[in-house]
Formats: sequence, C-alpha cells, structure tokens
Amino acid sequence: MRSLFRSSPSSSVSRRGLLGASAAGLSAAGLTAAGVAVASDAPADRARPRSARTEPGTSGVRLRWLGNNGWEIRVARPGKRPATVLIDPWLTRFRTGTYTEAGADPTTELVVDKDAIDRHRLRADQILVTHGHYDHLPDVPHLAATTDATVLGTESHANLLLALAEPEERDALEGRLSVVSGGEHLQLEGYSIRVLRSLHSMTGARARVPFPGTRPGGPPPRPKTIADLVEGGTLAYAITCDATGFTVVNFGGSNFSAADLAGLSPDLAMIQPGGATVHDYVPRLLSCLDHPPYVVPTHWDDVDEPLDEPAVDWGGLTGLRNAVRAASPSTRFVVVDHLETFTP
Repeated sequence: MRSLFRSSPSSSVSRRGLLGASAAGLSAAGLTAAGVAVASDAPADRARPRSARTEPGTSGVRLRWLGNNGWEIRVARPGKRPATVLIDPWLTRFRTGTYTEAGADPTTELVVDKDAIDRHRLRADQILVTHGHYDHLPDVPHLAATTDATVLGTESHANLLLALAEPEERDALEGRLSVVSGGEHLQLEGYSIRVLRSLHSMTGARARVPFPGTRPGGPPPRPKTIADLVEGGTLAYAITCDATGFTVVNFGGSNFSAADLAGLSPDLAMIQPGGATVHDYVPRLLSCLDHPPYVVPTHWDDVDEPLDEPAVDWGGLTGLRNAVRAASPSTRFVVVDHLETFTP
C-alpha cells in the first residue's frame, strides 16, 4: 500500500525527534520499578480490531506537535483534501513559571498573541479541547475565527471560550461551538471522532486538580489571569481514518477513566508523563488500550521555552519512556520535537 500523504516520508520523524530524551529517572515522573506490573483493566471484547497495515507510513494520519498538548492531525481522505484536526492548540506560550520550583503564579495575566498564532498558518476542520486550563484554551477563539473550525468541548469550555473571545469573534464563535460531554461518536467525511470522558492530572501530596471547577449556565466575566481558566471537566479524543482504520487517541492529562476506554484499541496513544498520584498510571492505561503499537509522549516540554526551538524536557520524559518499555515492551515509543511531523 502506498502512503496516502505523498509529501510525507514513511515513518517520518527527524533524528532529533527520535533521540530526544532527558536524563530524568523514573522518580521524576513519580514512577518506580515496582509500579509497572500490568493490571487487568482491559476489556475482554474489542469493538474494532486494529488496522492491518502492510508497510510503514501508510496509516493515513500525519501528526505535527505544536508543543504542550497541542497537535495538528491530518487525516487522508482519498479523492479529497486531507481533513485537519487540532487538539489544544496553544501557540502564544506566555511565561508562567509552571515547571519552576515555585510553580505557576495564579495571578499571571492571560495573553493571546495573535501574530504568533497567525505565523503558523494553521487550518482546521475541528478544534478539540481537552480541558480549560491556560496552556490549552486561550488561543482557541482566535483560531476558530480564522479557520472556521467547529470547536468541541464541555459546557464549561464553551462558556470560557465565549468569555475570552473578542467582541467581533463572539457571535461567530457561538455558531461554531459543539458542546460534548463524553460518549459521543461523530462520523465526519472520511474520518470519525470519538469523545471520551476522562480525568485531569492530580498533583501534590493531597492529589488535587490544579485550578479546579466548572463554569456552567453561561459565560463568566472575561478571564484575566491563569487562575480564571478552570479545568471545566476533562475529555480525551480518539480520531480514526476511515480509509485505513488507523486510530489515534489523545489524553489531555496524566489520568484517565478506565471504564470509558471500553472497546477502544488504538494504534497510537498520545500519553503524558507524570501521574505520580494515579494508581499504576502507565501500566493500567496501556492495558486498557490493549498495548498500542505506538506511544507518542505529549505535554512533556517546558512551556516557558520557545516553540521554534527544540523542546526542553520538564523532567518526566525518561520516566514515561521507561514505564512504557516495562509495561508494553512491543510498543514503539516515538518522541516528536517541536513543530516536527510523524507519519506512522
């Protein structure tokens, strides 16, 4: 089978991307050798077998990392232009101190740099929001206005987006919002999107979600600081190329709901480092996903560093790599660097 992306090399990822890793150990991600025993959360019956591919580079899916949990996913559609799906596109990357010893200052002012966003000339058919935090949501209103994309997210995400939108963007944005809560399976032309109920990372000694809360009922006052952008519920998304059956799943936090992954057997999983307070985070997740052929780490870069420079590991990448290797030895761990592409 020939690649459905003629412009992309087979299994294309740069040497820098394949070799990128930090020297952080298992403890940096809150993982220990004792925590990698495979659990038994995986459902016995699968709704769909994995795609059968005869040669690399023929998945019909091309990934490009936009930093943090931002992804551009192009899905081949024979006879038509590829569809483009964006997940959590956050290109402004204002300084927050998130990965410093002190952590992010809740009073940090929200910034949306439209020039920085526009330089990337993104297009999109859909924009998928996993949760409402400052490193996932703020750039979405401008991108929705400039791409005419449909935006998927919870009621709280939709209200936060409307509150963030400029007056000239707000009316148009209202017509582009699709409120979802998890459980939806959307059939589009040449591909499908499955919305999955999920869970956010829980951090610290008390295992708390950062900036928790919801914003139901209507848009709140315009958010001014990063603390104003609350989680608002967390979703994961699975995208399937109809032409090949290849499925990609993305998790916006280092946590998950095992019950909501029933029947999902993806070919590639985008997984975050961390999960120190989540019981057997990596082995349970990989078991639920039926040990996917590919894991691509996401949300592992220090967001205070530039997007047009190589990613700087905040300290969890090696721990995640080792945990995946121990729990699922046959899974290929592929590191993609900033703005690089990978075609499985």
